Amino acid sequence: MAFSAKHISIKQSGFFTTIINDYVDGEAALKEFYIHPVNVDGIKAAIKERSDCNFDRKLINEVLSNQYSKVGIHPEVQKNLALLSDENTFTVCTAHQPNIFTGHLYFVYKILHAVRLAESLSKNIEGKNFVPVFYMGSEDADLEELGTIEVGGKTYRWNTGQKGAVGRMKVDNKLISLIDEISSQVSVQPYGVEIVQLLRNAYRLGETIEVSTFRLVNELFGRFGLIILLPDSKSLKGSFEPVLRKELEDEFSGKAVRSTLQRFPEKYKVQAGGRSINLFYLEDQIRERIERTETGFAVNNSALSFSKSEIENELKNNPESFSPNVILRPVYQEWILPNVAFIGGGGEIAYWLELKEVFRDAGVPMPVLVLRNSFMIVPEKLLKVAEKWNLQIED
Repeated sequence: MAFSAKHISIKQSGFFTTIINDYVDGEAALKEFYIHPVNVDGIKAAIKERSDCNFDRKLINEVLSNQYSKVGIHPEVQKNLALLSDENTFTVCTAHQPNIFTGHLYFVYKILHAVRLAESLSKNIEGKNFVPVFYMGSEDADLEELGTIEVGGKTYRWNTGQKGAVGRMKVDNKLISLIDEISSQVSVQPYGVEIVQLLRNAYRLGETIEVSTFRLVNELFGRFGLIILLPDSKSLKGSFEPVLRKELEDEFSGKAVRSTLQRFPEKYKVQAGGRSINLFYLEDQIRERIERTETGFAVNNSALSFSKSEIENELKNNPESFSPNVILRPVYQEWILPNVAFIGGGGEIAYWLELKEVFRDAGVPMPVLVLRNSFMIVPEKLLKVAEKWNLQIED
């Protein structure tokens, strides 16, 4: 199948907001909101900052080894896991929720961008190794978004009665039936039969969505050495306890974001304003905001409440029950990984630009923020119509 490619600028695409166009252009008004520029010097500075911090490589390796024991491991992934034990190895990370069957196409090319950037940095920065990581946002509870997929112009939805974090939900008969339903459309496409078989192998009745997605992504990208991380982990959350405790006691992240937004240029839209406490309480059928009350804390839309001492004990004994929201999730990601570059979409980069003070107050290094690659596939039939009307790609 023949392809041709044409490159246009971010601004020419018309897809991105003013803040992203200005970030890519190096606009002076934005420079106080990030630490490292998007170039090799920025990566080197991020490496130095990361190297000066204590980081528990043993813990992340133990967690990853345990997670891979459930799905099997590709030799290239095994190689990168071994490298991760080396203090001269750093990660290039991208993140996304466990959309069923991967969801939007950018799920795929965010990952490919991380793979290629890690390869490039490994070749060009002497004495350092870089491995690609996919951080799965499995604690997201937006089933409306994550349980919907479009195939051939038709929208399919997973209608399950399960609630809470989507990653903790179980594959049920309705999801298996959804694979059957889309198979007739997918099977007639190039590699369609293979894709359907991948889905049937990945999504197994009774397994969690996060493990099923892990298996699918591992099958697709394991050959490239992609490390997949499930952050919904008691061990990893336990290591993050100092920041979780600071948030419960001081509400530091909301204060930091509000301070930042007071200086934000008016022409930029606020992407994520944050809350007083930027944490959810997480159980198998619930992911709801934690709110402060006169007597302690309460979990929104539930009967759950805690005194100050009770929530301290809950945090100590069950750290996995505390789930960072959009403000603290990036900090958690950078706490548990030796990361120097984060690859995100326009919306993601926009809200990361609000978080510099949050990272500072948490004592966590902020990585280089890299806008993910984007592309649009234009079918030959549509291209011929455009040519007939003398329309260019930029139009």
